[in-house]
This record gives sequence, structure tokens and C-alpha cells, in this order.
Amino acid sequence: MTMMGRIVSLFPTLMIILNLWALGVFAAAPNVLTALLLVFTLYLFAPILFRIHDLFRPLNEGVSRLDGPTYSPWWASHQFQLFYDSLPFLESLLRLVPGAYSAWLRLWGARVGFGVHWTPRVEIVDRPLMLVGNRVVFGHKVEAYAHLIRMRGSEMRLLVKRIHIGDRAFIGAGSRIGPGGRIPKDAMVPTLTDIQVNHTFGGEVRHASPEEAQIATDVPAA
Repeated sequence: MTMMGRIVSLFPTLMIILNLWALGVFAAAPNVLTALLLVFTLYLFAPILFRIHDLFRPLNEGVSRLDGPTYSPWWASHQFQLFYDSLPFLESLLRLVPGAYSAWLRLWGARVGFGVHWTPRVEIVDRPLMLVGNRVVFGHKVEAYAHLIRMRGSEMRLLVKRIHIGDRAFIGAGSRIGPGGRIPKDAMVPTLTDIQVNHTFGGEVRHASPEEAQIATDVPAA
């Protein structure tokens, strides 16, 4: 891992320190300004910093080496989001307010349509890599992962692909969507369905390159 990769690994610790400080400021002097400061540190600081980072080191799709000599933008995006993966109740609170969670994903760079229903236990790991149409329904405990990692010898290979979900799709409870997964518009995905790498629900698996085909056939390391 590069030096920059090691530095960005400290971001979750920074988030803990920053939010404890903001919480202390609010507790000492509760008012509108300190409340806004706490909201900023909790929900705005990380996605804004990610968007700035993405301007210079964009999060691109494809296969790369995660542990190589080259800096990995996906690794940085993972660190920016890790605070929320570790404390999922923060996003569950947003899902109680109509439209708030969709707006939150858009803040990360996702494209989300109108009227999307998110149940409180949905898990979106790669927030910037979601393309969601209008009036989509996510069932209980649906999981979406736009990355896959596997070992090739001593190398750690990473696949990053956006997830596409069409208008008015219904995704049954407990379903899992892998990188490059596609759900067509008006699709009804049954409960506990697994949509594998580059698989279109109800259709074919189409890999963009031989590298993607190779990484998709192995059991992921993470």
C-alpha cells in the first residue's frame, strides 16, 4: 500500500475525534450553531471531502491491484465511508425521513431517482457507485456491494463496477447485488436473490473484459 493509502486509513479515526469534539461543543453550549456544527461533522464533512478527492483521483470502474505501488481511489472511498458502515444507525435515522437517504446518497455522487423507498436495514456499501431509477423499492436487509476483492497468488485484485437499478424495480428482502449487477425496470426480484458480478436479473452475465470474467469466477476475499 502506498504512503497516501496509509494516511487515508486514518480518516475513520479523524471522524471519531471530530464528532466527539462537536458533541462536546454542543453539550457545553447547546444552540442552533453548535447543533449545525454537529450535523455537519456527522453527515456532511465526509461526503464533501470525498467529492473533493474524487475531482483529483476519480473512482473509476474496472480491475486493479489493491495492494500494489499505485494509489487506489477505491481504498480512499472505502475509508471515507467506513465510519457509516461501522455505525449503521446513523443512516437508519435518515431513512425515517422521506427523501433524506436518497439525498444523502446523491451527496456521495450516486444517481437516485424520485420516490425511492428504503427500509431501515438496507446496506449500501459503495454509495457513490449506485444508479437507482424512480420509485424503486428496497426490501428489508437488501445489500449492495459495487466492489469485489480476491487474491491472485500474492496479489490482491480489486473489481469496481457500478450497480444499475431501473425504474419501479422491487427488490425482495435479503437480496444481494454484486458489482456490475443490473436490475431492469419493473423487475420483481424474489426474496433472498443473489445477483452476481455483471449479472442482469432475468438476463445474461456480460463481462466487459477477460480480467473481469476471471475475477468473477473466484470466491471473493472481501
